[in-house]
Amino acid sequence: MSSEGTEATGGTGGTDGQRQWRTSGIGADAYAALADGMLASEVWSLLLDLFERRAAQREAVDLVRQWERDRFTSPGVVDQRTTVELDAHLLAAAAEFEALELSPLAPLGVCSVVGPTSQNKIVSALRGTEVVADPTNVLALECAKRLREKPGRTIKLATSHRCVRAQPIPKGPGYSQHFRIFCMVTAGYERKDQMFVTDSLVEHIVTHLAALDRLEQHGYAFPHRQVRVLATPDRASLGDRIAASLEATHGGKLAAITRDTLEHPYYHGLRFMIFVRSPNANDVPLIDGGAFDWLGKLTANRKLIFVASGMGSQLAAMVFRTAAAASSPR
Repeated sequence: MSSEGTEATGGTGGTDGQRQWRTSGIGADAYAALADGMLASEVWSLLLDLFERRAAQREAVDLVRQWERDRFTSPGVVDQRTTVELDAHLLAAAAEFEALELSPLAPLGVCSVVGPTSQNKIVSALRGTEVVADPTNVLALECAKRLREKPGRTIKLATSHRCVRAQPIPKGPGYSQHFRIFCMVTAGYERKDQMFVTDSLVEHIVTHLAALDRLEQHGYAFPHRQVRVLATPDRASLGDRIAASLEATHGGKLAAITRDTLEHPYYHGLRFMIFVRSPNANDVPLIDGGAFDWLGKLTANRKLIFVASGMGSQLAAMVFRTAAAASSPR
């Protein structure tokens, strides 16, 4: 959902020929048992044993070689002090949102079950888990839990999290297999005239713009901001309402605001994108958000609304931090 590729949509991954090549050593019956027949707990135990034996076969030189070439295990590309400072400013800008520290792991299928996402783009782990690829999916689970415990309230959460993706990444500074995303989510029951979803999206956009303002006071530059509000034809009036609300309060001051038609199936009828002009004169989609139907799927209650947004904070540090700030001593 952010500029670092949070829209993990796409195909199922792997043709029948590729699958046969990967499983030819164990036979169709054994593969079927592992995939569908055995209890999940039995499969996890078997895999734990297999990985223990695999690890016992490794030598120190194997670790060194993997460390040098594996894009999943290499260190982050941004100085940790810069990352910590950036996180602090982003969370301060989102003061109305509760800050939540997520686990590095999430339930297996947290992205592929509720959204049009291939599990092959996720780093699946053991014990029925996967490495977090998109914090907003995980926060949807937390919102569902809290709304079951106390229905009727509005939940607003924020987090900054290092994510891991198995999908190919764009070439260029700020992109890597693991990266940091700053996310916000809002969840609750829809109100009259669909005011909950429109007000929540406006709040997310305004909060992100305020975060950019704050960062510009601390060594960053985000010129030529553009807010693009997208809506499907059946929700066009809501898109117009969001754009008009932003125009009335922020138009011409913090960003240029435009309307467009939404065609991406990842979103539930409404989306926004915030573009910023990079030093090499490209308009970069740094911030992305929208409405999603995940909470309805998780709770079987279609009246519950879920709005989520994310900023590619690693991309912000790599591309939009000024040269003076980058060269200043710590």
